[in-house]
Amino acid sequence: MTSGSTAAAAPWFVRPQSTGHSARIFGFPFSGSGASAFSAWPAALDDVEVCPVQFPGRENRLGHPHYGTFEELAADLVGPLEPLLDRPFAFFGHCSGALPAYETVLRLAELGLPGPDCLIVSGQPAPHDAARDRMLTMTEPQLRAEVEAFVRSRGIEPRPDMIDMGLSVLLRDHAAALAYRRQEPVAVRCPIVVLHWRDDPDVSLDALEGWRQYSDSVDFQALPGGRYDFMDAPDELRKSLTGWRLW
Repeated sequence: MTSGSTAAAAPWFVRPQSTGHSARIFGFPFSGSGASAFSAWPAALDDVEVCPVQFPGRENRLGHPHYGTFEELAADLVGPLEPLLDRPFAFFGHCSGALPAYETVLRLAELGLPGPDCLIVSGQPAPHDAARDRMLTMTEPQLRAEVEAFVRSRGIEPRPDMIDMGLSVLLRDHAAALAYRRQEPVAVRCPIVVLHWRDDPDVSLDALEGWRQYSDSVDFQALPGGRYDFMDAPDELRKSLTGWRLW
């Protein structure tokens, strides 16, 4: 990459981009999280460079204004993303991260820019079913408990200041998720791969069926593990990502 394109991509991408891989996969994190959700993912899967996306308003972008809505996030991301669309690429979005990933696909198409070779959505119902997420009905104390449980599940004893920070990010992200409403499916031009985590207590395989309306090519895969196991880049997920890449 040139220094100009590097400047355009920063601070949306926490890893320096490489010119030595044949393709890229962009990772969209779930509500309340940031690019560190992909920190355990290797820099590349086979010859595919892993590029976690850093949304504003968290982690090293905590001082940046929150993105607002998923549609605004997609619109703001396109500019920094454009210099990196010089080779085949895919989007991977986990849970609510699948929604701005989908909106970014639509935005790229509207602007006549290259689209992904594949949209990979993990543990997230289709956009017109997104309001079913049980966490969207939770009270603030219930969400705080969720944040604490998540931190402990990562082997960390939560400190009050850590939980306060995580809850603050989560509440703003949830406001965006609550505001997101797409009544009718709008199909994308690329294939969609839908990943279901067998031990996810909240999202069943049936709950993901709505994605069939979003592309002429939709494939479903059930993977072993729970809701957040994707963060550890387990072997089954790696096989799925590299096995489904279409470049």
